[in-house]
Amino acid sequence: MMEELINHVASWHPVKQALLATLFTWSVTALGASLVFFFKNFNQKLLDSMLGFAAGVMLAASFWSLLAPAIEMSETVSSLPKWFPALAGFLGGGLFMVAIDKLLPHLHPGLERAEGISTSWQRSILLVLAITLHNIPEGLAIGVAFGAVAQGLPAATIGAAVALAIGIGLQNFPEGTAVSVPLRREGMSRGRAFWYGQLSGAVEPVFGVLGAWAVLSMQEVLPYALSFAAGAMIFVVVEELIPESQQAGNTDTATTATLLGFSLMMVLDVALG
Repeated sequence: MMEELINHVASWHPVKQALLATLFTWSVTALGASLVFFFKNFNQKLLDSMLGFAAGVMLAASFWSLLAPAIEMSETVSSLPKWFPALAGFLGGGLFMVAIDKLLPHLHPGLERAEGISTSWQRSILLVLAITLHNIPEGLAIGVAFGAVAQGLPAATIGAAVALAIGIGLQNFPEGTAVSVPLRREGMSRGRAFWYGQLSGAVEPVFGVLGAWAVLSMQEVLPYALSFAAGAMIFVVVEELIPESQQAGNTDTATTATLLGFSLMMVLDVALG
């Protein structure tokens, strides 16, 4: 069944592939946010496990789905040393997220002090923006992965792109929950809390389409684009997901979940890629 799905997806235009894949990941964010209709308070250990799992998925995806193909492609599309495009893109992605983190006002769940430039925006908006930051590199990664397949390079396969979309979709579930449940706990209605929770994933289709379009237009940017997305995702994992999963003291549980998420994404990429 999975092979039939992959063959069917392969017949679509890359921009359509990226759009539908990121609409899927957005829908999983909404599914996670829908838990607010059933819970006002969510078990903290379970939420920390889910965040740790998401961190593991993103770590594995950053290497197997993004960095490794970027290094392999470098020999084909660039005369520079094989390691240079991956290094430049990776550091560029991290620096891009540093800049956004410093400029865009946002508030991480469980914290009282907002980051970014000073603003009078409501806590609800700042919480949504924090998770939205996670989703920018995720959408970009999916778009670049599908765009890379269209270039016909051996390192890029439709199975690997589908695996990346599935993996990111799985880790989007706790991100939707991490927005909607805290908002409900602060007194917001279930409907509004759900709306804001799912809204945090709305950037993924936008950046997915942009990523696919960019690499279709310029094959030379492929290794840079893939590693850029990897650097941005690693930044999110280290700066946000892992600290958030462990700040309540559930360190062993969250770390074990990280290992499980990493293992699942590794298996998905190897099996489908």
